[in-house]
Amino acid sequence: MQDKYSLAQCEHYGRRLATRLSQQFFGPQPAATLDGPALLKFTPIRQVNLLVLRQLLSRWQQEANALRSPYFDFEAAPVRTALGQFMNVLSRHIRLDRAALEPLLAQAVADTLALATDARAAFERLLLPPIGPDTTLDAADEPVPLATLRDYLRYFDQAKPFFEGFIGSLPTAGEPLGREALRQRFEAYLAAHGAELPALAPLVTEFNALLPLTVADLREPSPVKAVPVPPAAPQPVASPPPAPQPQAGPSQPAPAAPATEQPAASPAAPRDERPAPPAPTEAPLYAKLKATQPHTPHLADTLRGAAGGAHSLAERAAPKVVSLREAISINQRFSFINELFNGENMEYHAAIQHLDTLPDAGTACAYVQQELAARHDWSLKQEHVGKLLKLIERKFAGA
Repeated sequence: MQDKYSLAQCEHYGRRLATRLSQQFFGPQPAATLDGPALLKFTPIRQVNLLVLRQLLSRWQQEANALRSPYFDFEAAPVRTALGQFMNVLSRHIRLDRAALEPLLAQAVADTLALATDARAAFERLLLPPIGPDTTLDAADEPVPLATLRDYLRYFDQAKPFFEGFIGSLPTAGEPLGREALRQRFEAYLAAHGAELPALAPLVTEFNALLPLTVADLREPSPVKAVPVPPAAPQPVASPPPAPQPQAGPSQPAPAAPATEQPAASPAAPRDERPAPPAPTEAPLYAKLKATQPHTPHLADTLRGAAGGAHSLAERAAPKVVSLREAISINQRFSFINELFNGENMEYHAAIQHLDTLPDAGTACAYVQQELAARHDWSLKQEHVGKLLKLIERKFAGA
């Protein structure tokens, strides 16, 4: 059985390691900054350093794309030449302090672990161009030139031969393939060549030297299934034993029931001069109603039931979801990535994969509302959050 690893666990370890390494470097010198050459040597794991630069490349491209105006011709040859020279100069003047570096470092560690544990997620995040928050569905599936894929491949150190083989398997003639076609081809390539991916253990050993880590730490946690407790069998109420009756002998008639003894008349008791005890207080009205209608539901339960019954017929008739990853359509996936995860494919895949491992709807909804909503500021995105919660409700329906 193939091991299943958790992207959420990779991200958790990435944040912890980034905090430790940042503290070690910036603790004695809080005002220090790092340039490009220093970043390439910041950790002893080259792949982590390259992926920090890979994220800076994306930011660099976003900055370049932001230099657009409806009033000037940025496509003119002299402007493009000058702009290219300016961006090249800018790329050689990197300066990162701790606040800027630590989140980039945490993501680079998580991505490095993903390269060894989840090739699909690594392909989606590290080889395909990023999807911006304003990218439309049509633009998200635009053709991806081979030159772009090879450009991103420069930032691969671990598993580079495997991804080079995939790019080499793509057609070089004709129109470049779109993102969805590339995903399908990668799935087929992974099924045929997955054994060529490097082993995880050596990479874990390298990370363990920086912060304790084992292969087991990265595996999906086993879902804890609640063991149903059988209801206790009702105990029979013991009734008092009947009083023994004398048995009639063969020659004796059954004795007649004894006559009730009449108490002897007693002399008149002296009159009790103490005041009579107060009459018992009458039970409150709500107690009487509860006694006469013991099965009346509480108002909160009534309202909760009404809210639960307000789903439309289409929602109640929707088939149960087995896997959130499989149930989310392509359109929904782009919508969730753009609206809920700010265009971050890796964070989307990590969250959905973690939700698929949770044991019940309550735990899944708590993870969405307490962890994801707080981390990504979903306070103004109730429509998309509601769609995700509906899918979770269908997944655990009847569980």
